Amino acid sequence: MGLTVISVDWEKDKHRLKALREHVFVLEWRVPEASEFDEQDDSACHILILNDNDEAIATGRLTKRGELGRIAVKRSHRTLPVYRALFAALLSAAKQNDVPTVKVICNLESVSYHRSIGFIPDGQVFMDAGVPRQRLKCSAERFPLPDVTQLH
Repeated sequence: MGLTVISVDWEKDKHRLKALREHVFVLEWRVPEASEFDEQDDSACHILILNDNDEAIATGRLTKRGELGRIAVKRSHRTLPVYRALFAALLSAAKQNDVPTVKVICNLESVSYHRSIGFIPDGQVFMDAGVPRQRLKCSAERFPLPDVTQLH
């Protein structure tokens, strides 16, 4: 399976980004639509991965504050190569934008795992769409692949 990884502009490509995120988060994971899209989408760097048929299969974003998030991958494409390609592109965007520290937001139950691979808690636990979450940070240079099943 060939993958095409591209950096896209929210205004130009929001129809593809929104459709993919709605499919994964709103329909599959039942995240309220109002929680899925926010003002950070306009200024974030968005990555889109296409398959051989030019179909959008994965996306993620890097915000101006260095947060990696909105990681949405279609169920049939949730493989290590897809996640590695997505995070490599996001980390490349962080480097290009001089973002030395990146952050992820994970479910509370995965904090100890993420700490064991080098992430450090950043701030207090908070509620996000009814789920307790924790923001974690890590040097972009030493970023390990997180437990992608616990991110949003």
